[in-house]
Amino acid sequence: MAKTKSAYFCQSCGYESAKWLGKCPSCNQWNTFVEEVIQKPGNAAPDWKVSPSGSRVTRPTAIHEIVYTEENRLVTPDSEFNRVLGGGIVPGSLVLIGGEPGIGKSTLMLQLTLNLPNLRVLYVSGEESEHQIKMRAERLSSGSAGGDVYILTETSTQNIFKQIEALEPQLVIVDSIQTLYSAHIESTPGSVSQVRECTAELLRFAKETSTPVFLIGHITKDGAIAGPKILEHMVDTVLQFEGDRHHVYRILRAVKNRFGSASELGIYEMQGNGLREVSNPSEILLSQRDEQLSGITISAMLEGARPMLIETQALVSSSAYGTPQRSATGFDTRRMNMLLAVLEKRCGFRLSAKDVFLNIAGGLRVEDPAVDLGIIVAIISSHEDIPVSSKICFASEVGLSGEIRAVNRIEQRIAEAQKLGFEQIYISKYNQKGLDTSRYTIEIKSVSKIEEVFGSLFG
Repeated sequence: MAKTKSAYFCQSCGYESAKWLGKCPSCNQWNTFVEEVIQKPGNAAPDWKVSPSGSRVTRPTAIHEIVYTEENRLVTPDSEFNRVLGGGIVPGSLVLIGGEPGIGKSTLMLQLTLNLPNLRVLYVSGEESEHQIKMRAERLSSGSAGGDVYILTETSTQNIFKQIEALEPQLVIVDSIQTLYSAHIESTPGSVSQVRECTAELLRFAKETSTPVFLIGHITKDGAIAGPKILEHMVDTVLQFEGDRHHVYRILRAVKNRFGSASELGIYEMQGNGLREVSNPSEILLSQRDEQLSGITISAMLEGARPMLIETQALVSSSAYGTPQRSATGFDTRRMNMLLAVLEKRCGFRLSAKDVFLNIAGGLRVEDPAVDLGIIVAIISSHEDIPVSSKICFASEVGLSGEIRAVNRIEQRIAEAQKLGFEQIYISKYNQKGLDTSRYTIEIKSVSKIEEVFGSLFG
């Protein structure tokens, strides 16, 4: 019997070393190496293979000789899911879905499989029993629609592939990749080597049979997907399912997508009978107010190809302690501090001794710079206690010198504001190039300095 060997793997990037290292030479992370028992059989065949080993020889092909045909995507009944994937499920693709515990990853995938018509689906669960999955399926009130969905509670990849060969499913879902283990690797499930080996076996199966595979993955306390970083490089698409437990809305965000845009998102509402698609997120992100309140503005942002109007709330108050507080929910605190410095330096507002709190309504995380103007207007509105009309929205970036900078795809932002009944929208005058204002009934106000905005709104 061959001697058992061990090696050290970096938990961050999967780098392998013969001895323990304090700092990983690949990703420069400290104290990430763990020891794992490995076994490398000399002539072991892969768990999934279509042709015998060595029977196929790959030769280089000139790029102009390669015949490309458009992939026939599998369009699901879930329009939000289709948008995030780039138009539907691509045959042979490997998709990884990550998210916090209890956020609804298993609910999302089970609801998707139950609503897929005329499709044989294999749902592999290593965390729940068949009875638990059946209870969830009945709670989703779609049990009658899932007649061709098969549940397999198994963690061994060898047994899973035996059932796949017998069933020949058209879609495979694995919940979760951290619970699987391969007999070729002598380490515990969820370790770096096991996750990498199990993913590689599923990747070979997906590519050789053109069967799409979805992997549900755990995340660490830092919010990153658990396992080696190479896991995200191996798959075709990485989706992040996120949200706040105190809000009913969930966001499915594409982090990586080889078959579409990597900046799309889909919005769902968590209900008692499952997840409901939110086709018009602007309406749910805008609160209906009976009276005008200071510190609240509306900004036109873009997430991928989707325009959305969001509500920005700011509160400025006198500091009761020696050091003023700066807190932002859903927005980068460092960028908020930069905007506060611009207001102090360029406009003369004394905010250095004030507490400033910022909140993006609806639990969204915003990275679009077009919300800058709406944020500084909300801050000044709260500081001066002067409300801004709820029929006015903003779509501009603010520079360090106080100038109003242009943003991309301004036509979509204006059209969305007009559709929701807004009367005015403030944009940069540098966005007017090539913009046909006669197509819109909304009043478009072009500004170049933040002083012009304050003069128009607050006098």
